[in-house]
Amino acid sequence: MMVRNLRAHPTRVRLFRNKWLELTTLTPFPLFFSVWILIDILAAVTAFQADTGWGILIGFMAGLLVWLLFEYVAHRYLFHLSLSSVMGRHLIFLIHGNHHEDPKDPLRSIMPLTVSLPLGFLIWFSWCHSGIPAHDSAFFGFAAGYTVYDTVHWSCHQTSSHGRLARVLRKHHLLHHHAPIHGNYATTVPLLDRIFRTHIKIR
Repeated sequence: MMVRNLRAHPTRVRLFRNKWLELTTLTPFPLFFSVWILIDILAAVTAFQADTGWGILIGFMAGLLVWLLFEYVAHRYLFHLSLSSVMGRHLIFLIHGNHHEDPKDPLRSIMPLTVSLPLGFLIWFSWCHSGIPAHDSAFFGFAAGYTVYDTVHWSCHQTSSHGRLARVLRKHHLLHHHAPIHGNYATTVPLLDRIFRTHIKIR
């Protein structure tokens, strides 16, 4: 199922033999950013119409916190899940392992829209029916957190990261890929790796 496509990209791992399925795994950064900035704007407008004052701030911060924890937990426990079956290993490779095999692929440094949009809809639907106050603002915080995450992740792999903060984030994430031990699962807030004791120390 996984074969090289040398004509498209020197190191790209091909996930599907069918070219149309393969295209669903590739996402250019401008396309991702355009779609998710629009979603963020719509979420912000909805939040400001539905909530007021402290409700917007508290809801936004709660949604952002949920995203940060989701980012860390998903990366540590799902994306790097060790499965013994062949099908299980293929699934993890499809979800995340291919990115580790070819981290410089510019079209696979971002979650495909074919995945992020359905998941985003399910999360929005869950927030709306959760009965939690300020759920519109909470979804805004969650969506904004995701947009920042994938922007930072793409930048870590595809740019030289100008500025002190960008360099710190890039170094932290690239250690996740190239250090001989597992760790540094948080991409946007490295402090989480220190809190959960998964920070990679370089001597």
